[in-house]
Amino acid sequence: MNLELALRMTEAAMKQAFREGAAISVAIVDEGGNLVSFQRMEGAEISGPSLARGKAYTSVALRRATSELAALTVPGGELAGLAGAGFVCFGGGVPLWSGYGEGERVVGGVGVSGGTITQDVACAEAAASVWDAR
Repeated sequence: MNLELALRMTEAAMKQAFREGAAISVAIVDEGGNLVSFQRMEGAEISGPSLARGKAYTSVALRRATSELAALTVPGGELAGLAGAGFVCFGGGVPLWSGYGEGERVVGGVGVSGGTITQDVACAEAAASVWDAR
């Protein structure tokens, strides 16, 4: 992950947000969950910066999209109680992978917040597509 690529990913998420009619915050983190790039669109929700970064961090830490976590974190679920531990467990976070097969590993993450869950996921996937096309 480098700044130039992270900025292109952030831009892709914001372009998708314009198409979706959403005002978002988007965060790109590296493999350690450290912030590399962040943008907040005018009019985005006050909670967006915190949630976007949280979704990006969560996707890296758990190596899965945050949209997969809601069902797992309900009482009695495999990951019950996880959301209370500072993880954001609803859609909008996507891990970024590098390598293939047994060498595949998470090298960063995207987090988007401000739209509906569907909009956040679409924007995060738009950013991740820039990573995939690198």
